[in-house]
Amino acid sequence: MPEHIFQTTVRVLYGDTDAGGVVYNANYLRYFEIGRTELMREWICSYSDIEKLGFVLPVIECWSRYKSPAIYDDLLIIETTISEVSQLKCKFSYRIVRKEKGTERPKLLVKGYTVHAAITKEGKLTRLPEEIIQKLAKFSCNP
Repeated sequence: MPEHIFQTTVRVLYGDTDAGGVVYNANYLRYFEIGRTELMREWICSYSDIEKLGFVLPVIECWSRYKSPAIYDDLLIIETTISEVSQLKCKFSYRIVRKEKGTERPKLLVKGYTVHAAITKEGKLTRLPEEIIQKLAKFSCNP
């Protein structure tokens, strides 16, 4: 288990569900973003601070494995870790779980990751600022 796991919660909205009454698969990418954004805000810096430094971190790769459905009004726990850091990109890993009544162990619903490249506002690949690399590496599972 990684040492630095950031946790945040989100409640499933009715609008997040599909005709079958479960969370629509693409909405988990939004939940990943919530976890990542809050981790960054708490441990590194806000995305608006990153933009002030002259770059952005778009998703260049994502993957998810769906294990069990979430439904309307579930309270989900988003566990986010920084799993890789380099001069040009970083990778975040996620687990979305739900506490189950009568058990201490939460139920794994989805796991996945996103990879982000540093680019200028003009769209050119750039190096992450050293101060950002150091902060990310401090909380990374693989420094």
